[in-house]
Amino acid sequence: MRNIFLAFLLAPTLPLVAQAQQPVEQRITNLLQQMTLEEKVGQLNQYSGRELTGPASARKNDQLNAIRTGQVGSMLNVKGAQSTREIQAEALKSRLHIPLLFSLDVIHGYKTVFPIPLGEAASWDMDAIRLGAHVAAKEAAAAGIHWTFAPMVDVGRDPRWGRVMEGAGEDTYLGAQIARARVLGFQGEKLGGTDAVMACAKHFAAYGAAIAGRDYNAVDMSLQQLWETYLPPFRAAADAGVATFMNSFNTLNGVPATGNSYLQRDILKGKWQYPGFVVSDWGSIREMVPWGYALDLRDAAQKALTAGSDMDMESDAYHGNLTKLVQAGKVDVALVDEAVRRILRKKFELGLFNDPYKFSSTGREKQVLNDPQNRQAARQVARKSLVLLKNDNQALPLRREWGKLAIIGPLAKAKRDLDGSWVPEADTTLITSVYEGLDQRLDAKTQLLYAKGCEVLGDSRAGFAQAVETAKNADAVVLTVGETWDMSGEAKSRADIHLPGVQEELFQALKATGKPIIVLVFGGRPLIFNTIADQADAILMAWWPGAEGGHALADVLSGDYNPAGKLPITFPRAVGQIPIAYNQQYSTGRPVTKSGDTKYRSAYIDTPNTPRYAFGYGLSYTKFTYSDLQISRPQLAPTETVQVQFTLTNTGSVAGEEVAQLYLHDIVASTVRPLKELKDFQKVLLKPGESKTLTFNITKDKLAFYNQQLAWVAEPGEFQLMVGSASDDIRLTGIVELLP
Repeated sequence: MRNIFLAFLLAPTLPLVAQAQQPVEQRITNLLQQMTLEEKVGQLNQYSGRELTGPASARKNDQLNAIRTGQVGSMLNVKGAQSTREIQAEALKSRLHIPLLFSLDVIHGYKTVFPIPLGEAASWDMDAIRLGAHVAAKEAAAAGIHWTFAPMVDVGRDPRWGRVMEGAGEDTYLGAQIARARVLGFQGEKLGGTDAVMACAKHFAAYGAAIAGRDYNAVDMSLQQLWETYLPPFRAAADAGVATFMNSFNTLNGVPATGNSYLQRDILKGKWQYPGFVVSDWGSIREMVPWGYALDLRDAAQKALTAGSDMDMESDAYHGNLTKLVQAGKVDVALVDEAVRRILRKKFELGLFNDPYKFSSTGREKQVLNDPQNRQAARQVARKSLVLLKNDNQALPLRREWGKLAIIGPLAKAKRDLDGSWVPEADTTLITSVYEGLDQRLDAKTQLLYAKGCEVLGDSRAGFAQAVETAKNADAVVLTVGETWDMSGEAKSRADIHLPGVQEELFQALKATGKPIIVLVFGGRPLIFNTIADQADAILMAWWPGAEGGHALADVLSGDYNPAGKLPITFPRAVGQIPIAYNQQYSTGRPVTKSGDTKYRSAYIDTPNTPRYAFGYGLSYTKFTYSDLQISRPQLAPTETVQVQFTLTNTGSVAGEEVAQLYLHDIVASTVRPLKELKDFQKVLLKPGESKTLTFNITKDKLAFYNQQLAWVAEPGEFQLMVGSASDDIRLTGIVELLP
């Protein structure tokens, strides 16, 4: 009752419908009956409010007037407990005192920045991923935010697409597990807690398949591919209770996602019975006009709402058009009521009608944003995200006898770049650089030398000489290369994903000194760096590791933490191999059956078919062996479960984690199946010499796929089982037969 009483104190004229005595659905119905058509349409509008708390302007005045008259349902880009409280007070001046939703792109952290989502995905650790989302939600909620536009659950198979950095990589199964973990991390078990925010599954759907890897482009694919590859992570998010969905900028087979009834009405709200609401991406309703799908903004508004897009983000299409469309009989008012009901339901579930200011406590904001445990969590997750790609002659961990260590490269002292794209608060004072991390971690007897060498971009080699001289004076070199923070992300598609600038030339100059070279690669996507891959002594994929990246890297380089990351996306040898996702590989009618056998085969004449680094790949400072494969029964009846057991042993000298992976291949089916499909995995920590028996359960559902009629079927026949350390490192194989 305390919250109800507080609500009346804050808004004495709050209508009785907002009291908590009645079930939520009845309260929504009562409120809808009191609303005018214009007020209903108002709930469907979302605007950016960067200027609302700043100096006076015409836009600010217009937005405040719209808020006070009930013409706005949500604001984005208003942040901070005090600012959200002030703007919420304006919304409570409206006739029905309906509170606003405050939203923000909290993608991989609010104040405390975690590794980019693709980096987190490399941990293959659902607890760590959930922790990262929880800390981000806790901080955002303390700053007055109710709703984040994350997670992005698009399957991303094309590294040219800049937004691969926001997702979980190329695999459907792994992506679905991560989608669930992130939703639960952001939202908790139930909406309404002040340490959680509403999550948003985006972009619905198939945005990761944009043609040529180009942002905002068209998508053309079979419905079988859509259902089998691109929809499952969205379904996993929906099953986890994700509060909202966001539609997408792309077309799907000729129809913009924003106006796509098949996606939003038939699948999401129909077949899946999804109870949350759908928000458009920024301006995507308006963009149906230049697509050539809508005649004008009014036509776009009609098509978007009819197709199931509930809230208009920044198109200003619903405002001023929907009321007239309903009055003209072009849009059924029942569609408006349905959309408003979905939005109001979330406001009730968040508890905003009981206490509109429950997320706007300046005291809680100060406490939560300064909690040192948040940075500890960021360091923990960053360490788990790092992937050891190469380690010849045990170049890592750094050797104690190396008394002088040179750290060279354009990203050695970088700070902003370590946070990557999509950062609400780009405060470089909160970021630990690689140089600082090593300087604080290394033994006092170790001297740290530094030279920049070159920039990330550009062709200047003026710094090479100093870098080479620095390397000559050191026992070993740590070279930092990669992308700057703004080279991957939205609107950052690249036709050439080679390491930019003259960074690889800098490596060659340093390699000529004969000193051991350890390379740290930073970026938001797979990059091509073949010379480094061939000649470096060790390579660590750092992604953009976040504010604690410098400390996390120092932990791994020094050997305090044994890296266990595995790639969630394939690294090609050449751009011309794309698409090269592991589960897009088929045997074909003319497969390459042995090395060098490429004549009249499905092969290139200038590069191998194989990637540089495969999906699921990642090394450790220790070694693991797989043995004693046991399959509980050779045949599987449709209602039975087959257990696949094997022994995993740490045969090295240090403790380490291994991600054991199960792949399946349907040998003969009604549609040609990929050579491998990930169906399960387990991450296990083993001490030196320790063994554990691991078990994977195989049911009929794990053998199923969508056939040509879009039926989810498991066809009788033989399936190859593959257990290994990566998609290209299979250690154990077997056969199981599915019976009719």
